[in-house]
Amino acid sequence: MIEVKTGQEWMVRLQDGDDLMGALGKLESDAALILAGIGMVRDAQLGYWNGSEYEIHTYPDPMELVSMQGNLAIDHSGQRIVHAHISLAARDGAMCGGHLVKATAHNTVEIGLLPLRDIALERRPESSGLVGLFPIKL
Repeated sequence: MIEVKTGQEWMVRLQDGDDLMGALGKLESDAALILAGIGMVRDAQLGYWNGSEYEIHTYPDPMELVSMQGNLAIDHSGQRIVHAHISLAARDGAMCGGHLVKATAHNTVEIGLLPLRDIALERRPESSGLVGLFPIKL
């Protein structure tokens, strides 16, 4: 992983074989927005929340990463939580998307982030089964 962070500017590049979720989880920020992500991934797992659990869909072949948005937050124990959604395009242009569960960088993935300075992001369990985002002004 190649990472450059200066004040409010933050760019990350993953190289072939890097674990996308693992790399995002290692970024040193407890409050950041994932503004954009492009590149290619393989072995992707995307989730669809059906109201009680995530249905997992697997895409083993390389696909274009068309977009990625989300955030980095912490839970009550201080563990970093990555919440990201992505859109993928297959070779024939067919699109799919959803909650990012797992993916491996294929060739490259480029990600732009915005670190938050005056806002903390905390994740807390909710009655729906999801872990909700609670922004806190510092």
